[in-house]
Amino acid sequence: MGFDLLCGVSFDLHIERGFLDAAACARVAAEMRAARGAPATVYGVAESGAVDERIRRTTRVVASTQTDQLVRRLLTERMSAVGERFGVALGELEEPQFLRYDVGGHFVAHQDGNTGLLRSERESRRVSVVVFLNSQAGSPAAGAYCGGALVFHPRGAREPVRFNGEAGALVAFRAETTHEVEPVTHGERFTIACWYR
Repeated sequence: MGFDLLCGVSFDLHIERGFLDAAACARVAAEMRAARGAPATVYGVAESGAVDERIRRTTRVVASTQTDQLVRRLLTERMSAVGERFGVALGELEEPQFLRYDVGGHFVAHQDGNTGLLRSERESRRVSVVVFLNSQAGSPAAGAYCGGALVFHPRGAREPVRFNGEAGALVAFRAETTHEVEPVTHGERFTIACWYR
């Protein structure tokens, strides 16, 4: 799906609704809610990453082997189609990150790779993927979260483009696209982030 903005800027997103069914979303979110985790890192400060909650405040959870294998299998099955969608050859899937954003959790505007600016293996990222395990709501609701929109800042656009999370949806975009996660204001936001190289 391409987004044509009012300013005439064309912006590409690949969206697959139903990437995970409702039962799988609920199971994985429950697993992530119960699991211990550690603050997610940011790169650029140190090769192995560093915690800086001014930039990225979220918890990275270690998923069960069964969940990790399921997600890897489904993402690998789609690699060819996603590569065709963006006109790039993809050959590798990076380790998925299972992320839990509590109230206040966010990630400032950034790019994931393919920019020529990073001096690490992450520069080889071609396509970024976010899988939503629960939905964003306008007001507090069971199992949903408020705030926490995935916001894109396409080059040349006058306004950012917001994608409100939908449980089970996969969103893919070019790794060099500037994007952010706005602060969560209520509930918990559960997502899986991954990258194709």
